[in-house]
Amino acid sequence: MQGALCCYTKALKLTDSQADSAVLYRNRSACYLKLEEYSKAEADASKALDTDPGDVKARFRRAQAYQKLGRLDQAFLDTQRCAQLEPKNRAFQDLLRQLGAQIQQKSAQLNSTDARVQQMFSVLLDSSAKDSDRQKAAQNLVVLSRDEGGAEQIFRNDGVKLIQKLLSSKQEDVVLSGLRTLVGLCTGHQSRTMAIVNELGMEQLCAVMGSAASTVSLAACHLLQVMFEALTEGMKREIRGKDEAILPEPSKELRSMLRHLLEMIPAQNVSGPGRDSAINLLVKQVPRKSLKNPDNSLSLWVIDQGLKKILQVAGTVAELSEGPPLTENTHMSCSVLLSKLYDDLKSDKERENFNKLCEEYVQEHFGRSGLDGKLRAIQTVSVLLQGPSDVGNITLEMSGMMDAVISLCASEDVTHQQVAVEALIHAAGKAKRASFITANGVALLKDLYKKSENDRIRVRALVGLCKLGSAGGTDFSMKQFAEGSTLKLAKQCRKWLCNESLPPTSRRWSVEGLAYLTFDADVKEDLVEDKNALLAMFDLAKSEDKTVLFAVGSTLVNCTNSYDVEKPDPQLVELAKYAKQHVPEEHPKDAPSFVEKRLGKLLEAGVVSALVCMVKQESPALTEACREFIARVFLALVNRQEDRGPLVAQGGGKALIPLATDNTDIGKVKAAQALAKIAITSNPEIAFPGERIYEVVRPLVNLLHLECTLLQNFESLMALTNLAGISERLRQKIIKEKALPKIEGYMFEENELVRAAATECMCNLVLSTEVQKLFVATGNDRLKLLVLYCGEEDERLRKAAAGTLAMLTAEQPELCPRIPGTTTHWLEIFQALLLSEISDLRHRGVVIVQNMMQADKGLAEALMESEALEILTVLAKGGEGAVDPVSKVAQNCLNKAVEYGIIRSREDGIEKEKGKGTEP
Repeated sequence: MQGALCCYTKALKLTDSQADSAVLYRNRSACYLKLEEYSKAEADASKALDTDPGDVKARFRRAQAYQKLGRLDQAFLDTQRCAQLEPKNRAFQDLLRQLGAQIQQKSAQLNSTDARVQQMFSVLLDSSAKDSDRQKAAQNLVVLSRDEGGAEQIFRNDGVKLIQKLLSSKQEDVVLSGLRTLVGLCTGHQSRTMAIVNELGMEQLCAVMGSAASTVSLAACHLLQVMFEALTEGMKREIRGKDEAILPEPSKELRSMLRHLLEMIPAQNVSGPGRDSAINLLVKQVPRKSLKNPDNSLSLWVIDQGLKKILQVAGTVAELSEGPPLTENTHMSCSVLLSKLYDDLKSDKERENFNKLCEEYVQEHFGRSGLDGKLRAIQTVSVLLQGPSDVGNITLEMSGMMDAVISLCASEDVTHQQVAVEALIHAAGKAKRASFITANGVALLKDLYKKSENDRIRVRALVGLCKLGSAGGTDFSMKQFAEGSTLKLAKQCRKWLCNESLPPTSRRWSVEGLAYLTFDADVKEDLVEDKNALLAMFDLAKSEDKTVLFAVGSTLVNCTNSYDVEKPDPQLVELAKYAKQHVPEEHPKDAPSFVEKRLGKLLEAGVVSALVCMVKQESPALTEACREFIARVFLALVNRQEDRGPLVAQGGGKALIPLATDNTDIGKVKAAQALAKIAITSNPEIAFPGERIYEVVRPLVNLLHLECTLLQNFESLMALTNLAGISERLRQKIIKEKALPKIEGYMFEENELVRAAATECMCNLVLSTEVQKLFVATGNDRLKLLVLYCGEEDERLRKAAAGTLAMLTAEQPELCPRIPGTTTHWLEIFQALLLSEISDLRHRGVVIVQNMMQADKGLAEALMESEALEILTVLAKGGEGAVDPVSKVAQNCLNKAVEYGIIRSREDGIEKEKGKGTEP
């Protein structure tokens, strides 16, 4: 059909006759119909009809094209005209009946859908309707919106105006149904999204997101996220929207939406959850997804338009009367947004401008008379220290700032104390700053911890002491405090953590303390033995307070020793000792046996469910650093094979997939390696059910990188081998991810295990015709490599290579005659396979020989003239007992030789034909 299409196209270029062109267009239209290219078929038929409106064939083909395109009314008119010209033509009559039935059915569906949509809105807007009826109508509307046809019906029947009324309702469930219906209308559809944004207005959408009801606020946040995605995806496509309408650039709408979000941040009438949602959306939408993209104009625009608004919220002290309402997560969300914006800057000039704006804001408030301004300035510095710490350190070093922090720590006002102590804790993050505070602030913190009557202050002072006490990290020899002090501090942290009468914020700070103290292995051991403390920590990780995520992740990384430790060169250690330089020492309880026991205790306490909940959190507090911590812990937890099944059963496999795609570079590798370990020892179809299994492929392929360790390469290859053996679709996914060249590269690796694993992976991939063609193609050494590997000493490599060759020679017989040209030792290699003591190798060898003999008589003669004949004769006899598959295939080889006339069968054995130089 393609050939005919090309001929008609060439002919159209050669002819000048309108009549000839009409016939050619009509015939090419038929080709397009066969090829299911209906738009082109309709276009060609129309061109033929422009010349000759009475051409019945052209009109009929256009009717058929219209029918396939869903333009039933036009198809009916064309078919009706054909039937008028040729009333007895049965094909025309049949199509006419089909179209009539289809038009009726479509009309009934449209009327039914229209009526259902109107009925649902009527029920939802009727305050006197039963709650059960309204809930059912809301659910039906949401379900209908998820279908493209239903969404279009809602949209065309003034559905947006009706939804606008739903959003104005005082009833939460009605508002939620409106928001969820809008999600269905906007998902992946740019034109509808632009229309909805313009019709509803961002003011109303932001007002709904600013609602005090957290479920409504989250639903509105999700809707705006969907809208952002629809518009930004639309900008990447040449044709925007599923209706194939060319639309104006949506950048104007995007900027308008971002401006409204920035205005929400400091607004007094916006709820705390609504404010957090606005910040969360800015975190997701503004910074570049990849630093390779040179355009960071959106970040610069947000800094110019909204940095002061963000700092205004960052400097708000919730306990004071002034300022917008906040949640426990707001300051952390501001820190993350400021950090993202700062990291997105490209030049020193841009960073200097950011620093200047922050300094000016802090200086403006710090220089005011009265305490309120100073408290706002100190609070802003705290938020900056948790976010872009370089900027935070610059503002902290401003004249008088540190003195104000120290003096306010002694304030009689608890709120003033709290702000100052938190600033002191965050300031101790850097080694330089920590040493200053160790010299000047430890006594103050100890005094606050011992003498304060308020637990809010005591727990914060305790965290400050924990932070300073762990300045030596995991170095056993670098203890800041006296022996036993860290254990006492940790015991108090655990006590506060388990005290449910304390507010969640105070309990969260106790986890912060443990995050620092668990650098000490003694503290790790005590913590994992305290099941109540572990359960309390995991409950906090699942709670509404998202600010605890980083501390929990950090504590778990320390307890599992899943941080990276570079072991120093022994010679350098000796030199350092000789030069009287400090040499880091590992704690005896950080030995592998202790770590393994700690992992077991954490699994018993339910660490997996806590980690899964942490991954699900939609919060700026789940930063990339936090995701990396979680990935590290997961990798430690799957280290033992027996722990992998329970981890998968609790949702660990599902949680690892987003961690392998949205994370730091190190976090992606750790998560991918954990996925590989699971895929090696568990059935991948059970561990990653449904479509999820296809999402695992890319992270595994990313481990096939020179920057990854050989162990990571090896585990990735093993996992991909298992996936490649499941289905053709998975093999195609692996090929699509450009894994083949990498796998082939590792087939040359010096490490025996990696080389064998790569060959095993190729063994499963050759089930795909696309891979087979690579071996069939001339001018490469792929076939030669397999033949040579069949003669290697490494048993695993020989099995993999022989298995690959057995499949290839069966599926692509044309490869067989090329085998003798690969190496002069090919006969010796195959004979060695046939003589192997390992049954798997014998079986693979005899299958290869069978394939070669079936493919080419000349090869069969060469094999029968060698010792292979005698070996096959012995193998064909087999052993006693059950039927040996090797003997059966060997007998097939001999039968083929008999069929060719190379040998002849005797009752007592096999011999060569006379004239072949054979002994009688």
